[in-house]
Amino acid sequence: MSYGQGGPQSQWDPWKPHSQQSWTTGGDDGTPDWAALAEASETRNKRRKLLFIGAGAVATVAVGTAVAMAVVSANSGADAHGTPTNLPASAAVPSGSATPSFAPTSAPPPLDPKDFIASAKKDTAPLSADTLFPGTQLTMNGTVYKKGATADTTNCASAASANLPKILTAGGCTRLIRATYTNGGVAVTVGVAVFDDQAHATKVRRQAKKNAVVRSLPGKGVKNFCDSAVCLTTTNSVGRYVYLTTGGFLNGKNVTNKDTKVFSAGNDLQQFVFNQIYRRGQAQASAAANG
Repeated sequence: MSYGQGGPQSQWDPWKPHSQQSWTTGGDDGTPDWAALAEASETRNKRRKLLFIGAGAVATVAVGTAVAMAVVSANSGADAHGTPTNLPASAAVPSGSATPSFAPTSAPPPLDPKDFIASAKKDTAPLSADTLFPGTQLTMNGTVYKKGATADTTNCASAASANLPKILTAGGCTRLIRATYTNGGVAVTVGVAVFDDQAHATKVRRQAKKNAVVRSLPGKGVKNFCDSAVCLTTTNSVGRYVYLTTGGFLNGKNVTNKDTKVFSAGNDLQQFVFNQIYRRGQAQASAAANG
């Protein structure tokens, strides 16, 4: 018995529409060919497995390409163009979100020590003869200078002579601190005049270049000097401070251009005072930066 129509027997294909399956082998007993049915079932299963494997492979390649494109775009910061090359054999989808990167920021510039010694508003550290002239001696350029007497007054004119008293008063001097140093037969008095701001100090320094003298300061084993003899005087300024020196011989001898020892002592003491005032600015700048 046959369920097929006349003509050549068609082979049933489960994947072709309108195909027919033969239930017999052409025998007369009408019994289904069980071996043929089993073979057809096995063929169908194999085809399904191949289709599933093929579809999985396509999906894997698609995912791998998508990941590769995403990586290229993230690294370049723009849309990827063209086909990526040298892709890895397998790609893993990154977890989490990318961490944004920012351009490095530069540190703020350090505070300028000169700003702190330019005005009384910012220059608030303790100030005295001991802070300006610490210890009992100092060494500059290999020369040791012993410290003698010190003095500190708000009456600036009383510690000056020649034209300096008038200049200091008109310039608004608020304080004048002095100290004397000696080396051998040479003595030098250093005076530091204090003003409210740098502008006043600069003006006084310019006016005091000629015939303006800070009084020599004797005491503590140092006798009077530079009272009547010719002595070396200097004037300079830094910030709101004007620093002056008067130096000469303890024996009353006049200073000449050949007396290099007096000139060296004057230069050393000027440098020392400048360093002390500048360190004052550095200390305050550092404290402000760390505070």
